Amino acid sequence: MKGRELADRIAQHLIEKKGSDILIMDLRGITSVTDYFVVCTAESEVQAKAMTEHVAEQLNKNGVRSWHVEGNQASRWILLDFIDVVVHIFQPEIRAFYNLERLWGDAKFIQVKDSDETSTLYSKDS
Repeated sequence: MKGRELADRIAQHLIEKKGSDILIMDLRGITSVTDYFVVCTAESEVQAKAMTEHVAEQLNKNGVRSWHVEGNQASRWILLDFIDVVVHIFQPEIRAFYNLERLWGDAKFIQVKDSDETSTLYSKDS
């Protein structure tokens, strides 16, 4: 599983743990570091850890393992690196401070909502 399919699957697993403001950032053609960021807000350290563990467990069932995990101690900003997709789980104040959406403003953004709502694709100019 690679690229957009993996990003979509991760976003759904974050929704299952009540993640909020989930955004897939399409970075293809902008950087060679990764193809996608999945950015999510967790309201507490406990929720951030639960989301991290849930994503890892669910993807492990399909033989997908993260290459690197960082920030799990403090749980204010957890990064899971799946090579083609990098997941950022932030607590609200840390997400606002680093503002990846502004930093990577040239990316295409896909806002992910619960399954009964539609995803909206937009770009910096929208």
